[in-house]
Amino acid sequence: METLDVIQQRCSLKGHFSGREVEADKINVILEAARVAPSARNTQPWRFIVVRRKNLVRELVKAAFSEANQSAAEAPVIIILCARPNDDITRDGKEYYLFDAGLAMENMLLAATDLGLATHPMTGVSEAEIKKMLQIPDDIRVAALTPVAYPAESSYDAAAKERLSLRTRKELKEMVYYDKWAELEPA
Repeated sequence: METLDVIQQRCSLKGHFSGREVEADKINVILEAARVAPSARNTQPWRFIVVRRKNLVRELVKAAFSEANQSAAEAPVIIILCARPNDDITRDGKEYYLFDAGLAMENMLLAATDLGLATHPMTGVSEAEIKKMLQIPDDIRVAALTPVAYPAESSYDAAAKERLSLRTRKELKEMVYYDKWAELEPA
């Protein structure tokens, strides 16, 4: 796929995951995409936990996910994106590790989309429960996570098309300024 096509086709659809196993080579492509993401001063503060054991996926979802995200238990894989704040920089009071983690997550989502896989990035989870269950050290933050799955054949395509057709984005002219904040120009 072309880059912009992948970006435009990526969408988050809960409840549309099949239980079909995701091949290790595809997970590695997704992780490689995250690994090469940019980061402030190339600090690469991210770490990943790939949860593949079905019983652990279910336990994790039940204990740590919000009610709205329980459908993640259908996915055969959940990738937990962690970041070590001390591995990154703070400049002018801004900590960059979460921004950098977000860049890695976006690369994962786009790689998964290009491979024909479904994802749903989540932050509505209990960081404390995840850290406890997966034995994550205290100095590490759980930044986000995503289930990774093949889409459920019966409904994913229709749901994705509907979601994409309903998805609205502001026009560039509503968000792009030139030279100064107050000077909006047609893009």
